[in-house]
Amino acid sequence: MAMGDQLIRDEPKRVHIRTYGCQMNVYDSERMRDALTDSGYVDTDRAEDADLVILNTCHIREKATEKVYSELGRFKARKRENPNLRIAVAGCVAQAEGEEVMRRQPLVDFVVGPQSYHRLAEMVRTDSRETNTDFPRASKFDSLPERSTIQRRASAFLTVQEGCDKFCSFCVVPYTRGAESSRPVESILQEAERLVEQGVREIVLLGQNVNAYHGIGADNRQWSLAEIINRLARIEGLCRIRFTTSHPLDMTDDLIAAFAECDKLMPYLHLPVQTGSDKVLKAMNRRHCAADYLDIIGKIRAARPDILLSGDFIVGFPGESESDFEQTLSIVRQVRYGHAYSFRYSPRPGTPVADRPQVDSAAAADRLGRLQTLLRSQQEMALQSMVGRRLPILFERRGRKRGQLAGKSEYQHAVHCQADDDMLGEVTEVYISSAEANSLSGEIVVA
Repeated sequence: MAMGDQLIRDEPKRVHIRTYGCQMNVYDSERMRDALTDSGYVDTDRAEDADLVILNTCHIREKATEKVYSELGRFKARKRENPNLRIAVAGCVAQAEGEEVMRRQPLVDFVVGPQSYHRLAEMVRTDSRETNTDFPRASKFDSLPERSTIQRRASAFLTVQEGCDKFCSFCVVPYTRGAESSRPVESILQEAERLVEQGVREIVLLGQNVNAYHGIGADNRQWSLAEIINRLARIEGLCRIRFTTSHPLDMTDDLIAAFAECDKLMPYLHLPVQTGSDKVLKAMNRRHCAADYLDIIGKIRAARPDILLSGDFIVGFPGESESDFEQTLSIVRQVRYGHAYSFRYSPRPGTPVADRPQVDSAAAADRLGRLQTLLRSQQEMALQSMVGRRLPILFERRGRKRGQLAGKSEYQHAVHCQADDDMLGEVTEVYISSAEANSLSGEIVVA
C-alpha cells in the first residue's frame, strides 16, 4: 500500500490549455506550459484527463467572449465529478472582465491576465480564488523559464512586442494588453537561436503592433523591426522570417526595403486598413487616410513586386454609409488582396464608439456578403496564379491523406503533396498542379 501511495504521489499533474484568438495567444499558451513545468505539470490534449484546465481567451469580438462563458458552462459537470479539478481563465477576456468572470462562473479558481502569466506557477500552488490582471513594470519575459524543447516543429512564433498605443476607437487591445512594450534585442536573438537549434526553420515575429518594435540592443540604442529581421537572417539554419500584425503608420522605409534586401523575409504582408472611407478611418482613429495606405502599398510593391498582401476589414462601423462602403470596395479592387479577414462591427464595452447608434443589421450583413464575395474572388485568383509554378515549400506536418505532407509556400499558401515523413522540416521545390478553395496541391520536383 505504501508503494502504491508513492506511485500516486509521483504521478505528474496534467494541464490542458485551450487557446482562442490570435497567434500571440498561441505563443502565450506555449509559454504558460513552460511556466508550469517546474510545478510538476505535463501537457495533455484531453481536458477530461487534466488536473488543471486553462482557457486562454480572446476579447476582440463579442462572440469570442460569449464562447468562453459557454465553454466554462460545459465544465460544471466535470467539476462536480472531480472537485480537485482547477479551472483558470487567462488572456484578454481575463484582463477585461476578471471580476465578472469570477462572479458569473464560480467554478473558476483563478483569473490571470496576459501580462501576468509568468505568475501561474505561484497561483496554482494556492487554494484561494484569485484574480491577477496587473500590468507589472517588470517584463514577464524576464521571469519566464527558457523556452522548452519544441518537438520537431518547422515553424514557430516568437513574440517581440506587446500592447498598442494607437487607441483605434473600436479596439480593446490597449486596455487588455497595455501600452506598447518591446523585448530587448538580446532576449529575442537568444530565443530565436534556441528555436533554430531545436529544428525550427521559420520564425514568425509577433506583436499587436509588431512594426512599432523599438527594443534596446546591447549597444544601448533602440533597434527597429527591420534591424531585428536583418540580424535574425544571419542565424545559420533559419530559412524563413515573417512578422504580423502591422499598422500602416509604422511601415517605415527600412522595413519596406527589407522585403527587397533580405532573402529570408518572405513575400507576404498582413497590413490591415479596416475601411476605404476617410470619414470612417477618422471615426476609427486610424490616423491615416486611404491615399496614405495606397501610397504605402505602392512602395511595398516597388520593393517586392511579387508580394502577397493580406488585410482586415470592418463593415457596418457606426456612421458608415453605403457610399463609405463603396469606397472600401474600391480600395480592395485597387490593392488586390491575396487573403483577407472581414467582419461586421461588434461593439466592445469600454471602447469610445461602443454606445454610438449602430448600422442597420440587414444592411451591415449585406455589405459584409458583398465584400467577402470580392475578397474571395481575389483569393481564388491569387491561388490560381500559382498553378504551373515551381515553389519552395516548407513541410510542417502530415496531411490528412496517407503518405501526404502539408506545408507552406513563401506566400503563406497551404500546400499538400505526396512526400515521405523524412521531409518534414525541409524546404523542397514543388510543382503546383492545382488550386482548391483555400490551398494548393503539387508534386515534388525531382532533380
